[in-house]
Amino acid sequence: MTVQRTLAMLALGLGACAGAGTAAAAYPEKPITLVVTYPPGGTVDAVARMLGPRLSAELGQSVIIENKGGAGGMIGGAYVARAAADGYTLMLDASNHAQNPAVQANMAFDTLGAFTPVSLLLRVPNVLVTTPASPVQSVNDVIEGGRRSGNALMFASSGPGSAQHLAGELFNHLAKTHLEHVPYKGGGPAMVDVMAGQVPIMFASMGSAWTHVQSGKLRAIAVTGKSRSSAAPDLPTLAESGVPGYEAYEWNAVFAPAGTPPEIVDTVSAALAKVVRSPEMRKQLEAIGAEPVGSTPAELDTFRRAEIEKWKTLVQEAGLKTN
Repeated sequence: MTVQRTLAMLALGLGACAGAGTAAAAYPEKPITLVVTYPPGGTVDAVARMLGPRLSAELGQSVIIENKGGAGGMIGGAYVARAAADGYTLMLDASNHAQNPAVQANMAFDTLGAFTPVSLLLRVPNVLVTTPASPVQSVNDVIEGGRRSGNALMFASSGPGSAQHLAGELFNHLAKTHLEHVPYKGGGPAMVDVMAGQVPIMFASMGSAWTHVQSGKLRAIAVTGKSRSSAAPDLPTLAESGVPGYEAYEWNAVFAPAGTPPEIVDTVSAALAKVVRSPEMRKQLEAIGAEPVGSTPAELDTFRRAEIEKWKTLVQEAGLKTN
């Protein structure tokens, strides 16, 4: 190869690298679609609506919220997994992202391989609730009712394999109980029946249950987080109430299609962290019992891998059938 040809090829290579750097530096040049993997009206959608305008202000482009709910987040997930890896299609997903691999027999995508982590936005503990008139007044009452022969205590959830279902099964596993699962088609109908006294208890999302606790329609017994919630500092955790090692959260995180350039991922991640840690949004999130996080991509990757392993282990060890 001649010296002239070698220099020409080197110049072409440097030009290509410079072009790629310029493209990444220019991001975003058009509106960004944030796909929410749950229907309008729920907690995940509410977080997206809080997030969208603020993220738009940080990135200097419109952020369009698009709901693609169904199948525990898998319909939206499959859509984003097929999207171009250019940073213009992002996904706001929840804890089912890590639970589906454990409970779904036929996944439409490889969770770890299909998505690039961007940022863990927040964590929300579940809250163990009942009605004020219920004879179940403490975690010990739940344990005793769950160990009763022939007529075990029942718990409601938003459906088989849901975060609320797995929170209850984790309780069964650690407390050596056999609480009976009563699945519903959504968290709303399940909570309505708990408030009506049709089902004694529920491991409800704090984001959706807390207003009912504050209004007196539900009574909170304990939270499922590792530590007490700032929204209810007097409410004990399950771990300190007789179920050592118990820890379960519902959480929201942003992902991009696999292969999205790291420079773009880092840009979005930094913007998201700034937004969720802002005093205004922190106040809004803490009001519904959420813990703002705003992680790096690497921190989210470590977190989701640990979550996937945790729920796979529970399903296997407990012999759960969720489909």
